[in-house]
Amino acid sequence: MEYHVQEHLHYAGLATWNHCECTQDIDGADIVVLGVPFDAGTTFRPGARFGPCGVRDQSLIACCFKYPWEYEITKEAKVIDYGDVGYWVGAYATDFMVKDTYETVKKVMDAGASPIIIGGDHTIPYGPVRALSERYGKLSLIHFDSHQDSTPSQTTPDGKKNLSHANFAYDLQEEGCIDPAKSVQVFCRTEFTECGYNIIRSMEALDMTPYELADKIRGIVGDNPVYLTFDIDALDPSAAPGTGTPVVGGPTTDFARKVLIALRGINIVGADMVEVLPDKDFSNITCIAAATLAQDLMYLLNENRRNSR
Repeated sequence: MEYHVQEHLHYAGLATWNHCECTQDIDGADIVVLGVPFDAGTTFRPGARFGPCGVRDQSLIACCFKYPWEYEITKEAKVIDYGDVGYWVGAYATDFMVKDTYETVKKVMDAGASPIIIGGDHTIPYGPVRALSERYGKLSLIHFDSHQDSTPSQTTPDGKKNLSHANFAYDLQEEGCIDPAKSVQVFCRTEFTECGYNIIRSMEALDMTPYELADKIRGIVGDNPVYLTFDIDALDPSAAPGTGTPVVGGPTTDFARKVLIALRGINIVGADMVEVLPDKDFSNITCIAAATLAQDLMYLLNENRRNSR
């Protein structure tokens, strides 16, 4: 009997996403993984620029198993690793990241594929959400995070917006890319800004079962096209210590996974996994959690692609 032992040698080969092909030829791809090693928008601990590398590395062990899904995603969908985009240095790093991710996500959509972004800090959604909203109209945002990230960005003396990871949720709904009334922010447990989002605070969320929480989320977004953004600090620091601004009182990885799996069938058109700081967690459990949850997001993207055929 032929046995493909290579897929279980987690220490060997190039650390592309789960050993998928690394190429910028996206013709025929279903799901495209984009790394964005950017953390110029952070307001506390830096280091999320190393997130894509760390999450890819741990995907070799975390993503070779299909459980609890019924099939292996890489055997049904063509998943490719596009490599990294949006990285630059200096005063224009943020502008470059937003422009490059916007243009790359448009390229991915034009090829008929679905994007998933591995960050990087939470400034990253600006480019992908703008690109996706041009295609699909106002999006619903499903935002897993301990923070609401809904502080309005400040305007610089030269009239430009000073973007950070604390601003994207406010700015993108103000721009009209996101419909906050059909969007939801889940597991938040810090300060709150009223800008139209449905907020399910962490203690409220954890008083529900994962399936009740998923039903509530589904009821808010309905059939709207969804961008799902997952900040790893949504998890309790005991499950994800390697992040820039940890806040106690979040869910376990098991709880979060059950919520995601119960969301299968939503009209998800793009996703990201952000705020992983590998150098703050030498045990690698944060990168392992991020890789596992990112693969769950890929399954949601694939399920929606199935339903759209």
